[in-house]
Formats: sequence, structure tokens, C-alpha cells
Amino acid sequence: MSGKIMVVGFGPGDVKHMTYRAKEALEESDVIVGYKTYVELIRPFLKDQEIIRTGMTEEVSRAQAAVKRAEEGKKVAVISSGDAGLYGMAGLVYEVLMAKGWREETGVQVEIIPGISAIHSCASLLGAPVMHDACTISLSDHLTPWELIKKRIEAAAMADFVIALYNPKSGRRTRQIVEAQQILLAHRSPDTPVGLVKSAYRQRQQVVLTTLKEMLEHEIGMLTTVIIGNSTTFVYDGKMITPRGYQRKYTLEREKQPLAPHERLRPEAEPWALQAEEKHPPAAVPETKVTEKKTSEPAPEKTPYQWAMEAWQRLDARRKGDVASQRGTVAFSLGPFTGQVEEILEAAVSPGLANKQFKPEQLQKLAELVGDKGSIRYSRHHQLLVEIPTSDPEQVVNQLKNVGLLVEPAGNVVQIKACDFCDGEKFDAIPYAEELHKCLGGLPVPKTLKIGFNGCGMACYGAVNDDIGIVYRKGRFDLFLGGKNIGRTAHPGQPVAEGLPPEELVGLIERIVRFYAEEGHPNERFHRFFKRVKEIEGFQYQDVRPPITAEPVACGD
Repeated sequence: MSGKIMVVGFGPGDVKHMTYRAKEALEESDVIVGYKTYVELIRPFLKDQEIIRTGMTEEVSRAQAAVKRAEEGKKVAVISSGDAGLYGMAGLVYEVLMAKGWREETGVQVEIIPGISAIHSCASLLGAPVMHDACTISLSDHLTPWELIKKRIEAAAMADFVIALYNPKSGRRTRQIVEAQQILLAHRSPDTPVGLVKSAYRQRQQVVLTTLKEMLEHEIGMLTTVIIGNSTTFVYDGKMITPRGYQRKYTLEREKQPLAPHERLRPEAEPWALQAEEKHPPAAVPETKVTEKKTSEPAPEKTPYQWAMEAWQRLDARRKGDVASQRGTVAFSLGPFTGQVEEILEAAVSPGLANKQFKPEQLQKLAELVGDKGSIRYSRHHQLLVEIPTSDPEQVVNQLKNVGLLVEPAGNVVQIKACDFCDGEKFDAIPYAEELHKCLGGLPVPKTLKIGFNGCGMACYGAVNDDIGIVYRKGRFDLFLGGKNIGRTAHPGQPVAEGLPPEELVGLIERIVRFYAEEGHPNERFHRFFKRVKEIEGFQYQDVRPPITAEPVACGD
């Protein structure tokens, strides 16, 4: 039975500003998928639905979970604050479906339910700041390079758009809003009105009217939307207002307007418009060159609009490969359209599973491929995490492998973390580690799963603290499940088996991991999964966490 995904934009969070269809969709759903803070905002509409909550930045996992439940025949509501199609979940749901070969005629049903976006809810509290052309720009550079975001701010500032800045600042991202202000001040008056709205229509709502020059003197955070006026925006009686742009045609003080309705659209009444330029073209307009017909008469003049349309038609023809349509009389050339798209290859690189020594030529090749635009970070799990801009990821991976590097997926996958087996001297268990890596390494799982593998009872590489710990001792294996190596409640894994015969190890670990991969919730760490299901392969969960009574100290988001 085919299921259904409803991507619900529930607006600012106040039930009075939620559409009837959004409420209806929540009530008829079997499963609710959403960021945990948003789940609490829609709590009044929930009954006994299954709830899948995840944290911030885990949108892909939410989309994958929604698709999985819908394919099981469930009605799934994927929730987004504001509008689901603006920095929301709608696009990701479609991307996940596309990756699975989804077709609207045969696949699960999808319905996008619109909601009031932040730019509009915040504008209503400020007055009427987006009455004219406006744009939204997110200052978060987690998914978009900061250099590209700066170009967008610059372009919007130059074009005199009213600008709504989303995700302006967080505990870690503090520089972006400062640079954005500097860019805007280069194009707009310091007195330009700016509205700061935090948690619009929620309990902790805050509304501040300030100026472009003084905006950073006020509190700005992740829950703040910053609305920056254009050159005509003004403040009247505490309200931020942008004129609709008709002051050249309408005189608001007069009861009778100077132009009758049928006169307002005449070219002479709006000299800034394109049709006016077509009737009265400027003197300095580029001329065309006629290639076949020889004549002493000057070529007909073209307006900027005509030039732009002709350029666009030729570019479109080049993209479509229509050679005949590319032939024209305009004496300029458009560069070739390659159709290549640059991607970012993210990978974990190491010299090997047991080998911990890099060779100079390996590091040289790695530096060459990463270049100035990529990045290299060392992880505490003895890997280099690389981000490499490339239009051919497969070629990059092959080049790394050709110099003897082990290249593995990064992210929510199985990672085998083995010791160096005393530089290979204690080699008896190496074949079992390699076999595990061969059958499980890189397998997608709900949350990154570390399998720690130690070649002797010293366990000096900390295998017992990993999600799954394996220790080779006296020709057999000891097994630990559910370790947690970070946090205030960090603890070793629960010892569940001692003296496992070598021939049973790989099959047992594979069954445990695949059970977790199939039944785990998105972003559910293995130790939490073990606690929830209570039993894995006959091993009963026991709480081994140490008691902690001290209050935690927040360190930012």
C-alpha cells in the first residue's frame, strides 16, 4: 500500500497563524518527523502518532526517515517552521526521493503544504517593510561557501533590495553578520532602517527597530530575522515602511490624482521603464554588424532590452546544441557551456587499517589534490578528514588509492578503528579486522558507528570505549557493546561476550550492525539504540553509566 509524505510549513509557531490544511495534515498523519524544538511547537495537534525527533543540522536524516516510513505505507508529516519551501524540508524530501528513482505516477504521494515564512511574519510585526522587491539570504555557511554568500549580499545591496537575513549569528558563527553589515554600509546610508525580530509570534518574541549603523549593538542570534530596508524605507510612529514605488504616479495628499488611470501606463509617465527606452532609446547604444549584406546605411539601433533578449536566446541555443539558432548578426561571442558542476568530495583518508605511517609521496599527492580551496582536518580516530572541490570525484579517489591511501566515506557510516598491532608484530588478529572492514566499512547507519579493534588484551587504542569494542586475547575475542567515549556520562561498553571463537566473530558483528542499520532511528547513537531495543543477538542491555550529579555548563551551540 502506497504511503504519503506531507511536508508541512506550520508558520511562525503560533497555532493562530497555522493554515487549516497544515492542522488537518498533522492530525491525519501516522508519523511526525521534525526538529525536536519544532515538535514541541505543534504538540497541541499530536495524539498517538509515532514521533521521530532529530537535532539541528540533521535535515537529511529526517528526509530519509520520512521516505522510509512512507514506503512502508504510512502517512508521514515532515514539519518545517515558516514555509517548508524556503530553507525548509521540501527540497530535501524531493532529493531523497529522486535518489531512489521516485516517480510521481508510481511512487509515494507527496504534498507540500505552504506556511507563513519568517520574512512575512516578521514584517507584519515591524509594519510594512517588504512592500517592494525583496530577497532572503541565509548567513549560515554550513552548506554554502561564505565567499558566495558575500557576493549575494553585495548584489542585493547594489540592486537596492529590501533584504531579510536568516540564520544571522550563532554561538560559533559571529563574524558573518559583521561582514554583512560592512558590505551593506558600502552601498546604503548608515541611517537605513533595520528591524530585528526574534521568535516572531512565540512566547519570547522581541521586536527592535534600529539602523544599519547601530544594528550590531542589539542582541542577534539564530532565532533572529534581520530585515534591512532599501533606499526608500522609512520609520513612522514606530513602524518600518517601504513605499510601494508609485510615488511618481500617485500623489497621496491629493484626493484627485494628476494622472487618470488610462494615462498612468504611458511611456512618458514612467521614463525609467523598458518600453519607454524602446520608444526613446538612449544615444549611446551599441551597433550591430551585418555580415552578409553590404550597405553604407547604419544598422538599426537596439535597446538594452533587445540586446539582453538576443544574448539570452543565443546562450539558450548553445545550451540546447541548436547550431542554426546560434548564427546571428551580433558581433560578440559567448563562451562554451561545459555543463560541468563542481562538487565537494568528503572523505576519511588514512595510510591503512593497521598501518599508521604516512609516506611523503602520499602527503604530497593529498596536498596537491586538496589545493587552496579544499581543507584537511585531523580526527581523533587517526584519519585525515578531507574536503576536495572537484568535478570528477571518482578520479580523485583513484589518485589517492594509487599512492596506497585508504579512502573511506565520511559521515554516518561504519568506521573500523584498529590499533597498529604493535607495528604488525602481533599480527594474529589482523585478518579478522580486515574482513570486518571489507564487509562493513562505509555501510550507511543512523549515526556514525565506530568499531574499535584491539590486537591484544592491553586494549591501548581504547576499543572498549567505542560503540562496538573487540579485543583479541589468547586466541579468542572479547566483545563490548554500547560504549560512549565523549560527554559527561562517558563510559566503556558493556562486556557481553568473553572468549568468542574467531570463526564466529565476523558473522556476529555483521548481524549486530545490520540490525542497527535497519531498525535504528535517524541520528540515534548505538548506545541509545541498545538501550531502546533492550536485546541484540541475545545480549541483554545493562545500564553501565556512571552517576553524575554536577550541573552542566553550556559552551555555545
